[in-house]
Amino acid sequence: MKIGIVGLPNAGKSTVFNALAHARVEVKKHPFTTIEPNVGMAAIPDKRLEVLKGFFQPEKVVPAMVRFVDVAGLVEGAGRGQGLGNQFLASLRETDALAHVVACFHSADVPHVLGGIDPARDIEVIRQELVLADLQVCERAREKLRKGRRELTREEEEKVKSLETVMEILAQGKNVKGTEAGEKIAAAQPELNLLSSKPVIYVGNIGEEDLGRETAAMAAVRKLAREEGAETVFLCARLEEEVINLPEEERLLYRREMGIVESGLGVLAGAAFRLLDMVTFFTKEGVEVRAWSVKRSTTASAAAGQIHTDIERGFIKAEVISFPELEEAGSLAAARSRGSLRFEGRDYMVEEGDVIRFHFH
Repeated sequence: MKIGIVGLPNAGKSTVFNALAHARVEVKKHPFTTIEPNVGMAAIPDKRLEVLKGFFQPEKVVPAMVRFVDVAGLVEGAGRGQGLGNQFLASLRETDALAHVVACFHSADVPHVLGGIDPARDIEVIRQELVLADLQVCERAREKLRKGRRELTREEEEKVKSLETVMEILAQGKNVKGTEAGEKIAAAQPELNLLSSKPVIYVGNIGEEDLGRETAAMAAVRKLAREEGAETVFLCARLEEEVINLPEEERLLYRREMGIVESGLGVLAGAAFRLLDMVTFFTKEGVEVRAWSVKRSTTASAAAGQIHTDIERGFIKAEVISFPELEEAGSLAAARSRGSLRFEGRDYMVEEGDVIRFHFH
């Protein structure tokens, strides 16, 4: 997965990035701390890997990964290049989803750029900037099709019509996500990668004093997310950033004392999996046990291609057992004697928690 982090300046985006990606991006108390997009990788927590480690005794355990892209805070006019504008919006187009960080904390040290906590206003400002940026992209795409052409082909005419339909929606300040026009243009012109069509996870950045309770700001974010069909995550970014350097046992103890059940990364990864309809499967090859993330309904042959294209090309069959079945059996040998292992063909749809050995030539 690749997730872009967006939000207003001073909403805590870079702090969230540091906490999630275990990075060391400098955070200052003024807008535009982020000058160049920050990119970081983070391992997705998965307790099942520890169980598989006990079964297989591998030399190496590799979790599934998520890539985060943190860009400069967006301001009104960003869609037209204001602030640090379009150069950063462009870097978000290749992401699978957007994590929209919304300030839900009060701090005299970190002033809000729009004056006071108002999640509904903040969310709308960013949403409009993404819509305006998409409108410009569509306008340029239309002009490129028309430029220097006396007559368009039928396929080009259809593309222009699709662009103009989408532009009408965007001109009204609306997202194209979930619309027929948005789905049509995504299929016909995927290279556009419209930002307003991307799935969104709202990340409410709360204060330490608000852990374990619901504030008016949090309720406002939840309401807007429900209306939009988006996911919602709340975390204290400053606190998450503080604990990343602690040894694991101390980190768990500290979170427990603060009433935090799961890490911010774990919560966000779970939300992203639900939003993007992802599943995790596991492999044991040689000295390595590894977790992989794919879209639900991915075929066995396509899943093999995530590992290596040669495995997909030479796919013969997949030897599959579900994680619960393997855990219940206690070992692969016991599972095999029970008849729990099965062979599947290339069109088998990989399911959540499958443990797979790919046979190929």
